[in-house]
Amino acid sequence: MNKLIVSLLLTLGVTGGVNAADKIVGDATAGQAKTAVCGACHNPDGNSLAPNFPKLAGQGERYLIKQLNDIKSGKRTVLEMTGMLTSLNDQDFADIAAYFSSQKNSVGAADPKLVEAGRALFNGGDLSKGLPACTGCHSPNGAGLAAAGFPHLGGQHAQYITKQLTDFREGDRTNDGDATTMRTIASKLSNKDIQALASYIQGLH
Repeated sequence: MNKLIVSLLLTLGVTGGVNAADKIVGDATAGQAKTAVCGACHNPDGNSLAPNFPKLAGQGERYLIKQLNDIKSGKRTVLEMTGMLTSLNDQDFADIAAYFSSQKNSVGAADPKLVEAGRALFNGGDLSKGLPACTGCHSPNGAGLAAAGFPHLGGQHAQYITKQLTDFREGDRTNDGDATTMRTIASKLSNKDIQALASYIQGLH
């Protein structure tokens, strides 16, 4: 547990310094024009209707820019995005991120049968498994920590959250940095844990 916290703090310190230098400022108006193609899967305002495509509305700019860069470079594999980012540059990514982050995200509903289990894990973790609470990085209301690059989760599709946590656990998604924070956490989650968390997050706001 202590090693995980130290790793998080070190990651924040290092990436925070890099991010502060030579930052490109995004233009939400310009970004809206650049998201026309994105709207086919993520909806024009970033609130995707399909549960397998993530909602981007209200997501932190720093997180969005990192994911766009990781997908473009191949650090994160998203088959549906293959080739779509090839012609875009850093300014394009900043503009797109500025637009989506400025939109209000929609919220879904949690399965009443899973709410208590999901809430317990999200807010308190599981000491018996060495599992930290999700609130430490994603805040109690799921808003995340935009400045640190920790994503907004509240209202996200349960199906999408389930896939990402499973991919982190199985090593199919590895772009969580050298500290491997999400892979470490996900490795401690059972299928039932993931199901409960994903459902709770879908209704969180």
